[in-house]
Amino acid sequence: MSGTLYGVGVGPGDPELITLKALRVLERTSIIAWPAPPEGDSLARRIAAPHLNGDKTEIAIRMPIEAGRFPDQRVYDTAADEIATHLAAGRDVAVLCEGDPFFYGSFMYLFGRLAQDHTVQVVPGISSLTASAAALGAPLAARNDTLAILPATLPDAELEARLRSIDAAVFIKVGRHLGRLRRLLKRLGLAADAHYIEHATMADQRTQLLREVPDERAPYFSMVLVHRRGEAWT
Repeated sequence: MSGTLYGVGVGPGDPELITLKALRVLERTSIIAWPAPPEGDSLARRIAAPHLNGDKTEIAIRMPIEAGRFPDQRVYDTAADEIATHLAAGRDVAVLCEGDPFFYGSFMYLFGRLAQDHTVQVVPGISSLTASAAALGAPLAARNDTLAILPATLPDAELEARLRSIDAAVFIKVGRHLGRLRRLLKRLGLAADAHYIEHATMADQRTQLLREVPDERAPYFSMVLVHRRGEAWT
């Protein structure tokens, strides 16, 4: 009997935001895999660590996260082969994913390689999107609002065109584009009430109005939320 592959969303950072379903999967699954940079700690594993009992077989999926090199297809090919070996032997495998597995989650690349031949269950997780809105006290959208998720890596012209057709936006992949994004929003009259957050729900969480952030760069785990009316409920 083949094992089951679980894509487990572990939430945005706070271990208490792991769902009950994810917790049950982690408790009963003897093999876990987790993404990590080429060197150093895995955020996904760190989030799940308080819920692990120490008797797991662990698979580290180490990969570059630079935009020009991600996703590294060879890394996913190798990881999928290793996971498939366990599944074929009847062992369940849980792959940890920050936030939600299917919201910009790396698990989708394993899903694409393994779902056709193996049983796969995706366990949704609280995304950084909703966690950031909650931490900021900034509802994302209301009534008939249109909401866009926009990578800050897009060119100014494309961001501007999209912003003109929607009511609210969440900018992801802010990083070194923070200053450029702030200037664009100011030019469009959207900067005054834009919210900035980094490391949502983590111990080093930081929140500010975007216009008050002095930096030109932001960490990888950061977002900017903006609503054309200033606040969704107005």
